[in-house]
Amino acid sequence: MDIGGSWNKGKPTRTLYHFELLLRLCDSSGPFHLAQEFYWYNPARMPAPAQWVTIDRVRVKDAVNPIWWVAKSARPKASNRRVLKPYTKSMEHLLAKGYNDGPRPSGHVVSKKWGKRQKGAIPPNLIIAANTKSSDPYMRACRKRDLEVHPARFVEAVPEFFINFLTRPGDTVLDPFAGSNVVGAVAERLGRKWVSIEIEKVYVIGSAFRFNGLGESVYRKHWKEGCGIVSK
Repeated sequence: MDIGGSWNKGKPTRTLYHFELLLRLCDSSGPFHLAQEFYWYNPARMPAPAQWVTIDRVRVKDAVNPIWWVAKSARPKASNRRVLKPYTKSMEHLLAKGYNDGPRPSGHVVSKKWGKRQKGAIPPNLIIAANTKSSDPYMRACRKRDLEVHPARFVEAVPEFFINFLTRPGDTVLDPFAGSNVVGAVAERLGRKWVSIEIEKVYVIGSAFRFNGLGESVYRKHWKEGCGIVSK
């Protein structure tokens, strides 16, 4: 769940509704378990609300969104082996040189096994991805046909990470608030089945242009008819 939060009206303070939602979903009587907190760092994020950041100067720029991974069971299905990162130069040097094993001042003990080369490095719970696209095939197709472009398009790196981390090829990915259906497009590219739901007809029609050969036929067939769900 990527919930950016909101501001108290007329005040430079944040609402707590998204934390209250998390507690209701994951407390002892809730249907889910909080598996882990992630953070999406968008270095290109705009300085908003402008009143508090650029005019009154009582806030700094928000650049990080919390993303909560909630699971239906206490042992969720996942594997960090599917999201390993290439080793950094310093890590490559350390692997070549060898770990200085033994106890650390923190109380942790580094074993000789730490020096064993794996297929990559385990990533942190921080996703760094700038959302800076001003033009892509989806946007160009919508503008050509006077379809409204979704104003809050998801950056592909976020769903790509979680689809790889939490699912296997052939699994089904559900997005109940699809917008321009970036999640469905990423799921398709990664070999997953997907179901995407969006209440605004114009965004559903436009989203079809994310899939080769599908956009024009959906546009011609449904633009003058009711259409609320695209599924595959």
